[in-house]
Order: sequence, then structure tokens, then C-alpha cells
Amino acid sequence: MNDEELFNIIGKNVKYYRQLYNLNHEKLTQEQLAEKINVSTALIGNLESNKINQGISVTTLYRLSQVLDVPIDNFFKLPPKYLEENRKHKK
Repeated sequence: MNDEELFNIIGKNVKYYRQLYNLNHEKLTQEQLAEKINVSTALIGNLESNKINQGISVTTLYRLSQVLDVPIDNFFKLPPKYLEENRKHKK
């Protein structure tokens, strides 16, 4: 996996797990998430939209995992909805 693919997967996961969090808790916007983990709203937006491939620190990933209540290693795997889509396309 190259850096671009890794950043893409992490970004999809940030979006997926934030949306999943929103289903089970009060709504958490990009701005609120950014504030909780002490990063810019632009970073969250860029990650989720896959606009740019920028690095993300281990500390930021850890904070994301804590706020979204997700094991940190899940950020390195394709989110379940993308896995399902990939299976459908391969058939």
C-alpha cells in the first residue's frame, strides 16, 4: 500500500466512524471533532473529502480513536461499507 492509498483509507474511516458515531450519539460535526482532538477543521474536512494527501500524526489518530470510540487499527482497514461495495463490484 502506498502513502496515497493509506491516506485515502484513513480519510474514509474518519468519515465513516464519525457518521457511525452520529447514529449512536448526538451529532458530531467536523468542527466539533476537530475541536475535541485539537486539530483544525480543515484537517478533518481534507481527510474526509480526500482532497489532499496530508500526513496525520499518531497522536491525532489516537485522539480520533478515543473520541469516536474505535480501535486505532480500524483506521488502517477499509470501512465495512467500502468492503461491501468492493465485493459487489468483483462479482
